[in-house]
Amino acid sequence: MTSFISAWIWSERFWLPENVTWADLEHPPPGVEYPRLWNMLYAFPLAAVVYFLRLLFERLVAKPCAHILQIQAGVPRQAQPNAILERLYQSKSPDERQLEGLSKQLDWDVRKIQRWFRVRRNQDRPSTQKKFCESMWRFTFYLAIFIYGINHLWSTSWMWDTRECWQNYPFQPLSPEQHSYYLVELAFYWSLMFSQFIDIKRKDFVIMLVHHLATILLITFSYGNNMIRAGSMVMCVHDASDIFLEAAKMANYAKYQRLCDGLFVLFSISFFICRLVIFPFWIIHSVLVESWEIAGPYRAWWMLNGLLLVLQCLHIIWFYLIMGIAIKAIFRGKVAKDDRSDVESSSEEEICSSTDPSRNQTLKGNSRTSNLNGEAHDH
Repeated sequence: MTSFISAWIWSERFWLPENVTWADLEHPPPGVEYPRLWNMLYAFPLAAVVYFLRLLFERLVAKPCAHILQIQAGVPRQAQPNAILERLYQSKSPDERQLEGLSKQLDWDVRKIQRWFRVRRNQDRPSTQKKFCESMWRFTFYLAIFIYGINHLWSTSWMWDTRECWQNYPFQPLSPEQHSYYLVELAFYWSLMFSQFIDIKRKDFVIMLVHHLATILLITFSYGNNMIRAGSMVMCVHDASDIFLEAAKMANYAKYQRLCDGLFVLFSISFFICRLVIFPFWIIHSVLVESWEIAGPYRAWWMLNGLLLVLQCLHIIWFYLIMGIAIKAIFRGKVAKDDRSDVESSSEEEICSSTDPSRNQTLKGNSRTSNLNGEAHDH
């Protein structure tokens, strides 16, 4: 049974083009290295390292920067201890019927109970300082990995002629730079995947979960299938726009509104160019059309292209939300609150929102400063 399941999971007819076997990839010519899927297992311990580095970075680098910019942590108002309300809060938000029942049970009026839930929710809201630290970590990572990726891709032939991605496929040598690039990106997304359950709660949790899963599957499967040339371009394109998003959020947390607005414009432009022009018309076109012409389709080919199309659908949804922010900015004169919020707040002054078109973060302002929705993604 075990051998049957293993043979079904690693079926050569599914994963590889016609007339190619796993044995062909396991025995490359002397001096040549092909990707081996088990190498991606190193991403799990590396993801723990990435998360640990994030904690150190936020404490030793980002937090001092927040203090310099006078971004304070703040102490939220504490809700009055109440075991009954706390138990309900942990499970779900009460409806009108439950509120009336609680009012009778506790001998509180309904408005007092609603006020308790607002205060309790605000207790769980992350401070502006925490969100600044999180954004600074992501900004640093995206900038560093983008520089590394574009530096490697700039000197390759397939970046300028995408048909080169499929010449002699799948027998294309793996360089150490490609292996490191893939491993670090995969580890980062696994760390995002795990930390999503303990980080800031967001309204678009499910969308970001789908995004992270699709990205992890794409990175893993493209590595195992040696679609690394196209895959490295996908990762680089996604990292580019996220740099401006995280920079805009940091500016907003620091209350540099003009800088925030300018960076948000750059983010919107880069998002449109990278994810709605280059990604579909350059990269997806190559994976769908050019690979069909040169290497031919096979079963896993359909799945990988399906995942790319899922990502593109998410890009369209996110760009729609970005345009909503931009339209509000035109009428209000500044970047306005977005439609996707992390935690419901009790007043206009406490509203915060999150947008990550490829990888999702929160941007907070007060009644005079506005919020950006952030994921980043972010791939």
